[in-house]
Amino acid sequence: MATYYMEPSRTFSEFLLIPNLTTKDCTPANVKLKTPLVKFNKGEEPAISLNIPFSSAVMQAVSDDGMAIALARSGGISFIFGSQSIEEQALMVRKVKGYKAGFVVSRSNLKPEQSLSDVLALKEETGHSTVAITDDGTANGKLLGIVTGRDYRKSRDPLDRKISEFMTPFEKLIYGKSGIALSEANNLIWDHKLNCLPIVDDNGNLDTLVFRKDYDEHKENPMELLDKNKSYIVGAGINTKDYTERVPALVEAGVDILVIDSSDGYSEWQHETVQYVKQNFDVKIGAGNVVDREGFRYLVESGADFIKVGIGGGSICITREQKGIGRGQASSVMEVVEARDEYFRETGTYIPICSDGGIVHDYHVTLALAMGADFVMLGRYFARFDESPTRKLKVGNNFVKEYWGEGSNRARNWQRYDTGGKSKLLFEEGVDSYVPYAGSLQENLDKTLGKIKSTMCNCGSLTLDELKANARIALVSATSLVEGGAHDVILKESSLSEEG
Repeated sequence: MATYYMEPSRTFSEFLLIPNLTTKDCTPANVKLKTPLVKFNKGEEPAISLNIPFSSAVMQAVSDDGMAIALARSGGISFIFGSQSIEEQALMVRKVKGYKAGFVVSRSNLKPEQSLSDVLALKEETGHSTVAITDDGTANGKLLGIVTGRDYRKSRDPLDRKISEFMTPFEKLIYGKSGIALSEANNLIWDHKLNCLPIVDDNGNLDTLVFRKDYDEHKENPMELLDKNKSYIVGAGINTKDYTERVPALVEAGVDILVIDSSDGYSEWQHETVQYVKQNFDVKIGAGNVVDREGFRYLVESGADFIKVGIGGGSICITREQKGIGRGQASSVMEVVEARDEYFRETGTYIPICSDGGIVHDYHVTLALAMGADFVMLGRYFARFDESPTRKLKVGNNFVKEYWGEGSNRARNWQRYDTGGKSKLLFEEGVDSYVPYAGSLQENLDKTLGKIKSTMCNCGSLTLDELKANARIALVSATSLVEGGAHDVILKESSLSEEG
């Protein structure tokens, strides 16, 4: 006879936090969000900790090297997507590990034979006013010139005018050579009153750009997540198919931590993958996803350094619709946390838990942490930002960014879902969609972190450990959800509310 779980499968929206006493020292400025990323023994410090409890999802539409740098700068971690060639993924890891604060890989590049209309379209898409002109239109091609807003006038120049006719050519540029120190680059910027200094190698190929606005970047980001060599910490996703080729390349590239990317992690394939990594490399690895204590224990005993929790709760995930498997994210987190604490009492080893999926509102992050998760993994949240790798488009009167699931045909990530069949997706477990464009990562993340810290103060907690220990969480009814929002009033139109 089947086993039945008669308690409803709960989501974060079904819970609210009950305030505790807020003491005078309980202010957002005093709240610390440091949290363990990998397992550690009682009385010891984890080998890697996060300065904020955020990771970006293992997705093509979310986590490339650009996102990894931006999130590490803020204190979190990205797991670079594995649904690409081994060479391309390893190159992204190298770019993150080789990144030096203040030196930016150009993300707006065109060829000299393109036109002003291409410049304007690229500016509309990226928001960047500086465009590097290279022989092949790539970020590392031979630098031929630079275009800024001072090089053209939209009202006078024809849209079909060739870039080569109005760009500032290479021979008139002030530039630095690869290997230059940031202090020297900044001196050139200030001495020559530049907004941007290109850095080129001995062959004239573009290496990076240094911007005046980034002058004090390292001072403005005290939460940066750095390794012992002062390089950014970065993760990477792997699958259970080509791991014997992919893992060595990622380790050689300098990856700090791996995670097996799978919709259902309670499998012998994950056990074998974790064992291979542990027996052959000195690198940390997370596993998942699971939704109950059995899955948690199995992967921990396989050797996993952290466990990812959640099946079917992502905004672009349709695993529950397609296959009928999964569980409400709150229920999943609560059961796995209980199993984690039980394991800690038995063995003295603490296994961090990552809550992956089910986050709709910012306060859901706080609930996940209060329920015992050590950090969260977010896809839709980060996909909205400038730093995500997808295109920014205008749909109707609104700007959006593309966002698709790893289980969609667009991602072609059959390795994530295949269980021994053909090398293709037989059916989709993800959708292709848009998300509203939200601007820069830092601006939005600061707002979210502010909400989390404020809520923690309401709960009388200055650390995540205190929040886990002291949080009081109430199940809410459908009618109290209605009561919690604006109700029984006529809301003003935004245009009306802005009038005197």
